[in-house]
Amino acid sequence: MGPSLSAQALIERATTKTGLTEFGDPPWRDGLEILIASLEREAQLNDVGRLAFARRLTHLLETRLGIVDWQRRHPEISLQQITRPAIIIGLPRTGTTALSNLMLQDPATRSLRYWEVAEPTPPPEAATYHTDPRIAERQRKIDALHQQVPALKVLHAATATSAAEGSELLMMTFASFHFVAYAAMPTYERWWLAQGMASAYGFQRGVLQLLQWRCPPTRWHLKNPADMFCLGAVRAVFPDAVFIWTHRDPARLLASICSLYATSRGMGTDCVDRLSLGAEHLERWSECIGRAMAYRQAHRQIFLDLQMRDIVADPIATVARVYEWLGWPFTTEAETAMARWAEENPQGVYGRHDPNPADFGLDLDAVRERFAEYLERFDLGETRGGQA
Repeated sequence: MGPSLSAQALIERATTKTGLTEFGDPPWRDGLEILIASLEREAQLNDVGRLAFARRLTHLLETRLGIVDWQRRHPEISLQQITRPAIIIGLPRTGTTALSNLMLQDPATRSLRYWEVAEPTPPPEAATYHTDPRIAERQRKIDALHQQVPALKVLHAATATSAAEGSELLMMTFASFHFVAYAAMPTYERWWLAQGMASAYGFQRGVLQLLQWRCPPTRWHLKNPADMFCLGAVRAVFPDAVFIWTHRDPARLLASICSLYATSRGMGTDCVDRLSLGAEHLERWSECIGRAMAYRQAHRQIFLDLQMRDIVADPIATVARVYEWLGWPFTTEAETAMARWAEENPQGVYGRHDPNPADFGLDLDAVRERFAEYLERFDLGETRGGQA
């Protein structure tokens, strides 16, 4: 039996380690309790999984305590403006990561990076942003994980300075889709889908204010596919946000998503049911697309659509199109840095990933029928896409 996943025990551990007691708003305890209950009843964690979740949840509590403490001691942080963030959305494995990493290369744009999402306090400073010792420490942990689970580097290559997802900030509210990537938790997911989420995004905004406070620029690009479940809540908190939506035939990506989840969940359980994963993801992402398309109907002007095949075929021209739509200057400095990154990180640089849909009980015709309206609306056809 691994360590206790009692919410109270984790909270006491975090407060004892940090010496802090104020967790701030919004409400978060309910999410933590439901998450833990779902883990205990449904996730079938092994001892490694229990230890990993105990450590992660404790770290999230500690990080939240640190953020709230900085905000309390420096109320001027709340005066920071987060203006017209450009948010990349789209189903997983549609090129969101590649596009996000391209845009991250522009020194005039502020982006979330893995190291600062993991350790946002003390908040970064401009003078040491690229030499902060937390970068090397985070890279050491990523390298160790890749050594332990080599498939992860093929499925989702990342470094300490790569672009991170906004959902990782939401994890500190314990209302984040990101948790289900590491364990099967249908009860928690149903609870999460029913949340309004505006308060959770309000916390995310506070973290962005903290991160840019001593470390400009303030022109934000973000990435979070799961934002598509709750676009109204995103816009309630970021009323001038705009969305860059990447597209690819779902029949060509669902097996890839399932394979990624099988790998990430397999680190903490001995009971990964691949057929159940196929059904789970077909249901999840069809609901996601349905919610996003319904919101889009009344807000078409704030969306730019990109095909994944264009991101793969000509990444620089695709980013130039994004910048033109955003009204951002596409400088020579930015273009050169992006071209260098694209050359150094070609598709499949760490190996090809082409799982068999049948391994997850997925029938391509049935998937396309489920997503028929989406396929027709964005003229996705049946061309074979690449890796995300």
